Amino acid sequence: MLEIEELTYTEQKFSHLKEMLSSMGSVCVAFSGGVDSTFLLKVARDLLGDKVLAVTATSPTYPESELQEAISLAKSMDARHIVISSNELEIPGFSENNTNRCYHCKNELFRKLKTISGGYGISNVVDGSNHDDTRDFRPGRRAAEELGVRSPLAEAGLTKKEIRYLSRRLGLRTWNKPSFACLSSRFPYGERITEAKLRKVDEAEKFLRGLGFTQFRVRHHNGIARLEFLPEEMSFFNDSDMRLRIATELKSIGFDYVTVDLLGYRTGSMNEVLKTDEA
Repeated sequence: MLEIEELTYTEQKFSHLKEMLSSMGSVCVAFSGGVDSTFLLKVARDLLGDKVLAVTATSPTYPESELQEAISLAKSMDARHIVISSNELEIPGFSENNTNRCYHCKNELFRKLKTISGGYGISNVVDGSNHDDTRDFRPGRRAAEELGVRSPLAEAGLTKKEIRYLSRRLGLRTWNKPSFACLSSRFPYGERITEAKLRKVDEAEKFLRGLGFTQFRVRHHNGIARLEFLPEEMSFFNDSDMRLRIATELKSIGFDYVTVDLLGYRTGSMNEVLKTDEA
């Protein structure tokens, strides 16, 4: 929950966001169906009507369940929505998984969105990056800046906490949706990303979600699965049957070893090994 003083500041940011979107006139939203892009699409749709287009890119790094959720959300908002194909594994430099991996991906995606938006007579491409994202290592932001893609939520100073609050007020079912990042973020820099490895991670996370875990990650370290859970969901440590069930299933998926990170879930944990000059 937000404190009273925070609420006032949040309302100011929200007003700034609406003024910004209104001044743009028309927008093409890079739409993943996550908390941020759903909120952005909703506000833009309410303000600009049919001058808004949502575009979702399918790829091996984007689970089918997320795609179906994005389609359902866009439909619930009566927003124009198209789905395009974008196989990041075919982008030169992506599979090698160096620290610029996200740059290669976003550069490809935003170029496609610029072309699409031009064909629909839409003048701006926007994404759902928020203010919190500016504090982490995000090479994809460079691609956005180079191509003139704007991030209205970040520009308005809206944080994830504030976006969840406003999403709930707008009646969006994504207000408490767990944060999601593309599956390529599960690999340490330098480990080659393949479609087979992505499927392993997707299957493992689908299994854990089925057990009732909410916010977590399955990090892929060659043959090792490093699991990150919320501290309050680590009580399964005390259940030997649950530990065995998780280990057995993930081994059957293809992992040689299954470990749990004692620091728990946190965004961008793969960036913790980067030196300051790299980030």
